[in-house]
Amino acid sequence: MKRAGRRIPTGTMLRGLRARLVVGFLVVAALSALTTALLTYQEARNAILQRSQDTAVNDLRAQVNSLAPELPTPPSRADLDFFRVQLERSGKSRDWDISARYRGVADGGDGSLQGGFAVPAGLKDSVEKRHVPAFQRVDRGGEPWLLIGMPVRQSDDRASALSVYAQVPLSAEESNVEALVSAAQRGVVPVLVLTVVLALLAARGVLRPVRGLRQAAGRIAEGRLDTRLEVKGADELAELSRTFNDMAARLEESMAELRRLESNARRFAADVSHELRTPLAAMSAVTDVLDEDAGSLDPDTASAVRLISQETGKLARMVEDLMEVSRFDAGAAALHLDEVDVAETIRKTLQARAWQKRVAAELPADVRARLDPRRLDVVVANLVGNALHHGGEPVRVVLHAPEPDADRLRIEILDSGPGIDPDVLPHVFDRFYKADSARARSEGSGLGLAIAQENIRLHGGTLHAANCPDGGAVFTVELPLRHEEAGEADEEDSAPPQDAGAAAGPAAHDDRDDARPAAGKAHRK
Repeated sequence: MKRAGRRIPTGTMLRGLRARLVVGFLVVAALSALTTALLTYQEARNAILQRSQDTAVNDLRAQVNSLAPELPTPPSRADLDFFRVQLERSGKSRDWDISARYRGVADGGDGSLQGGFAVPAGLKDSVEKRHVPAFQRVDRGGEPWLLIGMPVRQSDDRASALSVYAQVPLSAEESNVEALVSAAQRGVVPVLVLTVVLALLAARGVLRPVRGLRQAAGRIAEGRLDTRLEVKGADELAELSRTFNDMAARLEESMAELRRLESNARRFAADVSHELRTPLAAMSAVTDVLDEDAGSLDPDTASAVRLISQETGKLARMVEDLMEVSRFDAGAAALHLDEVDVAETIRKTLQARAWQKRVAAELPADVRARLDPRRLDVVVANLVGNALHHGGEPVRVVLHAPEPDADRLRIEILDSGPGIDPDVLPHVFDRFYKADSARARSEGSGLGLAIAQENIRLHGGTLHAANCPDGGAVFTVELPLRHEEAGEADEEDSAPPQDAGAAAGPAAHDDRDDARPAAGKAHRK
């Protein structure tokens, strides 16, 4: 049977291995790109500014050394202003602003830096007191500037009273740095796209064997034990594929052996049951004759005759039960459906076994369903008999009238006993299960509840056992009201397997008073 494709929830897909691989690649790529961009930006910015700074300082020193010898000593204010103008003209390409100061000469209005910007005290002290060149980067109105202080030395290399200050705009250099940042930002998108492509390729290489392994495991779960994986390479995934193939081969061998043993066991049970029917029929006929004459025999002989007759009957019923189970196991059990009045069918089951006075029946009229009446009779007889022998009276049979739009009917068999031990509940429908190991001998075969469950399952219904809140046990039968015609034809036309031919005889009727009570061995301790 072809299985429908299973839709994978979005949340599960996002938590899948492919998503985790892609996200992992993206995170690593993003962190790498960010780290590289930050380091590149820092190094490039420092390099650009340092180069501009060194060039400006060297150019200013060269111009000062070239023009300073022509300055009179001591200079006047006008001489300083002329010296300043000459320096500014020589550095027009740099657009710098010059201020010349001479100790003892008052500053003029034209001698200050552009915009009235005051030279920082620290920079002035380094130049005028310590007589060393100094520079400093500052920000004015959001624009970067470089301040340079240059002491002028005399021809004998002694410090003079002349100091030159310049401010150089760094906006061009800042623009270059911003261009680098923009280029780095634009390069992030292609890097991430390339990372996603590489991640998908890597995920595909990893997930293809994993996906194949998942599909192969699904086929194994469906029973296709000859499934094998194609092994490529010599990596861990290839080793996993080899291990899977070894596991599948051993599982196939084990299942083949189990099926062979199961087939032999079914054939044995069917053959033994079939072979026992003829001698048991003859023994039953003899015991019936002996039962009729038991009254004329002495007490000991009569007691022995009755015991033989009783045990022969038990053996005959067990053989019939085994043959019925063999039909179920061989797939030879078929439904013979008919439109029946469910209440009337249950009522006839109780009447046939003279249970009317011991069982309270709540059977609403006009509940009709398409069922196999013989198998429904077996189910009700087994469950009611189990309740009478291993539960407690009064026993109730309740038929629930289905709702107008319902497609299933429900039947409940309730008793007034102590209930079912919780440890026993999971095993009540197991074959030959006995809740009390001391009760090795009982009146039935230990197959009644198992046969009831198989009959219900054959109808496409369910059978559940539970304890009532008020005490006692309840067995709930749910059956479909209608069956598909195609399904009925398939079941009725199905031929029994070759090895179950002995088990394909007529289904056993349950028309005796005890109604397989030994199935209740799993009912109570």
